[in-house]
Amino acid sequence: MSRPPLYVRRPFLAGLVRQLPLLAVLLVVGVGLAMVTFEHWRWGLVVVALALVGAALLRLLLPVRRVGFLAVRSRAVDVVLMAGVGLTLAVVALSIPGT
Repeated sequence: MSRPPLYVRRPFLAGLVRQLPLLAVLLVVGVGLAMVTFEHWRWGLVVVALALVGAALLRLLLPVRRVGFLAVRSRAVDVVLMAGVGLTLAVVALSIPGT
């Protein structure tokens, strides 16, 4: 006799597990914003940019049922936009001359 799937047994827990990729991205963004707050703005923005590139990779590699709210549009559009904004942010942050 097989057990019913998690979303039938514990729907709240299943929904929470589904949002783990988004939670991971938000935690990294929070670390980057904390770095910006404590006057390490360049590296803080690079961390935020890496979070966006990581979100793009998660969206590219994970199936739709596991990616949660990282899936907003089609897979291709999500990946291109997140990776593009992340790379652009990193390039801009690293190209501004320091004092």
